[in-house]
Amino acid sequence: MPLESVPTEELTLADQRWQARIDLAAAHRLAVMHGFHEGIFNHFTLRVPGTEDRYYQIPFGTHWSEVTASCFMEIGYDGARLAGEGEIERSAYCIHAPMHRLIPAAAAVFHTHMPYASALSRLEDPRILPIGQTELGTMIHTAYDLTYTGLAFDPAEGERLAGVIGDKTVLMMANHGVATVGRTVAEAYDRLYYVERVAQVQLYAMWTGKPLRHLPQEVIDHTMNSFRTSAQKYGGRSNADWHFSALKRILDRKEPDYKD
Repeated sequence: MPLESVPTEELTLADQRWQARIDLAAAHRLAVMHGFHEGIFNHFTLRVPGTEDRYYQIPFGTHWSEVTASCFMEIGYDGARLAGEGEIERSAYCIHAPMHRLIPAAAAVFHTHMPYASALSRLEDPRILPIGQTELGTMIHTAYDLTYTGLAFDPAEGERLAGVIGDKTVLMMANHGVATVGRTVAEAYDRLYYVERVAQVQLYAMWTGKPLRHLPQEVIDHTMNSFRTSAQKYGGRSNADWHFSALKRILDRKEPDYKD
């Protein structure tokens, strides 16, 4: 039986950690498939299950299309390489270690320069607009960092970003890109996927040059409240879990070596 089919509480810690590696490798491969990556740059990290002081990170120089479950290093929150081999990308450490450390729900921290979300971040007003259902479902999870400070080569920048995102799970980063956090890889990737779709559709609508149809405030409030309070869980699983499992089945057919 595949590990992902077994309830987490029934897995050994070793199995939990291997499944975590598989999921994180899948996220890197899927980011290539969906056009979210920038070659060897940007960062997806995941807290090592059963720990509170380290996370998984790929060795610098690894193209995301070649990431496998076995390639990850374990990096301490102090920046030390605790397991694995390779170079530690400085900005990944400076952004991700503080966010993992300071945000309890941030087991997964994903940061990309995806084209549509990054284009939106370059606008004077980078906000997601209330012009559709998916937009409203994303807006309730989104915080905005309107201050680009330069390259993230000091952990203080990650601490600042952790304060900006607060209890949200999506961070739009002005003049930069986007970050998402989640309790699982599935949650972080699902947020990433939909914020890029929302940005793409918003930009397409703006590019027509025609007036945007904003939703009435009462509809916005009702829809957001529905998103917050009545999310369906089919089979006891979140939509993010269903989505990520479906995406991994695509990888199983096309690139099964991600599990190696």
